Amino acid sequence: MSQAVVSPARIGRLSIGALGILALALGTLQSVVEPALPLLQGELGVSSGDGALIANALLITGAVITPVAGKLGDRYGGKRVLVRLMAVVSAGGLLAGLAPNLPVLLLGQVLQGAMVGALPLSFILVRKHLSTGESQAAIGVVLALFTGGSMVGMLFAGPVAEGMSWHWMFALPTLVIIVMTSAVGWLMPHDPPIESDNRIDWPGVLLLSGTLLAFMLGLKTVTKDGGVSPIAAGGIVVGVVALAAGWVAVERRAVSPMVDLRMLARPALRNAFGLTFLITTSFGMVGFLLPQMFGAPADGYGFGADTTDIGLLLLPGAIAGCVSDSIGGIAARRFGTRAVVIVGAVVTVATMTALTVLHSAEWQLALAKVLTAFAAGIASTALLTSTATAVETKDTGIATSLLTVTRVIGTALGAQIASAVLDAGAGPMTGLKTESSFATAFAVAGLVAALSLLVVRITTKKGAQA
Repeated sequence: MSQAVVSPARIGRLSIGALGILALALGTLQSVVEPALPLLQGELGVSSGDGALIANALLITGAVITPVAGKLGDRYGGKRVLVRLMAVVSAGGLLAGLAPNLPVLLLGQVLQGAMVGALPLSFILVRKHLSTGESQAAIGVVLALFTGGSMVGMLFAGPVAEGMSWHWMFALPTLVIIVMTSAVGWLMPHDPPIESDNRIDWPGVLLLSGTLLAFMLGLKTVTKDGGVSPIAAGGIVVGVVALAAGWVAVERRAVSPMVDLRMLARPALRNAFGLTFLITTSFGMVGFLLPQMFGAPADGYGFGADTTDIGLLLLPGAIAGCVSDSIGGIAARRFGTRAVVIVGAVVTVATMTALTVLHSAEWQLALAKVLTAFAAGIASTALLTSTATAVETKDTGIATSLLTVTRVIGTALGAQIASAVLDAGAGPMTGLKTESSFATAFAVAGLVAALSLLVVRITTKKGAQA
């Protein structure tokens, strides 16, 4: 059986390269909206609130679809599900490229959100066809190119939209996705589905999707301008908790559960989810705060940078994130996941502590972005690769997809926390963000990163006692 699945002669650099370029194109398509939001709002004649909806539609859909894609990939084969998922993404990209109005563009973004599920499906493929050590390195490369695609999207969205049309910034990456999906289908060996008499746990799928959707939409609602009443916020919390409790109850009784809760009970996986959440929450705060400070009026503490300038100032950080994702798996293999996470957390804490007082020059903020992006990337990728190789091959997709969702939720929550801190410290008369509120938010981001060190210490102590 193992010889039928693992075939080194049929998987090599071309196959990994095809997966990597596909990830690069997906990352590009995912990121083109952010720098082009003002242009899209003007072209479509919509408000900033509608613009935020354009940006968030893909993220919300991705959080919902990813665990479903991972489970289907485990069951029916990563290649088979990946090709079909890319058909959905391609349809969304082409729809956005032809969109005449906001509703059609939003539908295109919703379909494009399926792209986040491509990551765990890629991990399934490399896990089945490579050794453990090679899998860690390959996962890091795929993840790095997805991150690198975000950098490409930020840089090319403006010139393409202004020189051609904003429609082309969706259409061009989509054409690459179509070509590379065909290449993956041709080069990548078929991974046979796992034979099972049990049906897919559709109640579990629907409840988990509903829980994630309610959480993401609730987070956006509670933290929007003006917020909501305490009663409404409480209702949202109760709804999310009820859905989550229902999902747990269904999974515990299911003959073939979508997620085997015994897998989540393993200390190594539980720690990986907790650490990933803390790391990405801290980084999500940094990712929100730095562009805000760059763009703040230059007559105060800010620098008055425009969209192009902000993109260029953040570019070194994007490169650092790409590099760190590519070596995170290698570092975990050589030095151990625990050591990598500790280094990443220490660098983040030190950087945020320094940034609370040293933020008077653009290079200080740009350097902070580089350091935190590298630290977060290497730590979270180390956790992801170690998780992918710690579970049974049949569980690779669902384990890595849940960890990917954790990254998405952590990043989104971090941005919302940072926004809330800035709003709370805004001037009572002017409503403008103050320098002290930025310093407070940087300190909070450092504190969140420090919590990951505490988690590592506690889990290490428990492991020693055991």
